[in-house]
Amino acid sequence: MTADLTIVSTNRSFGGWHKRYRHTSRALGCDMVFAVFLPPQAETEKVPVLYWLSGLTCTDENFMQKAGAQKLAAELGIAIVCPDTSPRGDHVPADPEQHWDFGYGAGFYVDATQQPWARHYRMHDYVTRELPDLIEATFPVTGRRAISGHSMGGHGAIVCALRNPRRYVSVSAFAPIASPLNCPWGEKALGHLLGADRSAWKDWDSAALIQSACEKLPLLVDQGDADSFLATQLKPELLMQAAQAAGYPLTLRMQPGYDHSYYFIASFIEDHLRHHAAALRGQTIS
Repeated sequence: MTADLTIVSTNRSFGGWHKRYRHTSRALGCDMVFAVFLPPQAETEKVPVLYWLSGLTCTDENFMQKAGAQKLAAELGIAIVCPDTSPRGDHVPADPEQHWDFGYGAGFYVDATQQPWARHYRMHDYVTRELPDLIEATFPVTGRRAISGHSMGGHGAIVCALRNPRRYVSVSAFAPIASPLNCPWGEKALGHLLGADRSAWKDWDSAALIQSACEKLPLLVDQGDADSFLATQLKPELLMQAAQAAGYPLTLRMQPGYDHSYYFIASFIEDHLRHHAAALRGQTIS
């Protein structure tokens, strides 16, 4: 086990193990906590990994405790890794006005270029490089990776897949922020982290990246039509318009009556796990 990795907690779950670890992150310049669910198959063989990125105000604990993913992941033989949503610590800058939608819990999965954020807010580097390298060196997992997430994390999952061709075998999202360029959450976060030049934001915008994607992983997106953030922050129509223009394989499912909560995620997580399992096993996703 990596010398700098410290176990925080461990729990038996559906024949496998849910564990939380703390380590010092090179990319973020602070200590980070992540959770990993290892299915029972990991006791005798290496298993593929689904990386889950959570949304604003969340930590590694929300998805693992509320989504109900472990039972099917155990049956499918898939590990799940869930990082925190931002760097944290007394030396890590946070929003001085203590708003919930920026700073701690709101790293937006980008690599910041502006001060004072640039030293620590490099969540994209952490999620796509440092954390997988650590996971694959420490645990009984293969190099086959899938990625998914919710809200800010849905945006992060899509961006990670689009910016890193061949790094992931599948991608999906729940209620993603489809275009940070065109919503208040995104404008606030990207303005701080990347600066005032909006042209630089396009490299971190799902709708913009789809238009020039060189790899076209089938993208499954679920969105509740009773989501209070639908019209002002999420705007899935922008993702659909970009996908249609680029011929990108997007399945966008509008789910009647569902909101932005983990009740929504728990209702459809099985579909997403099966979507990823097919690709992780080398099957074609149609």
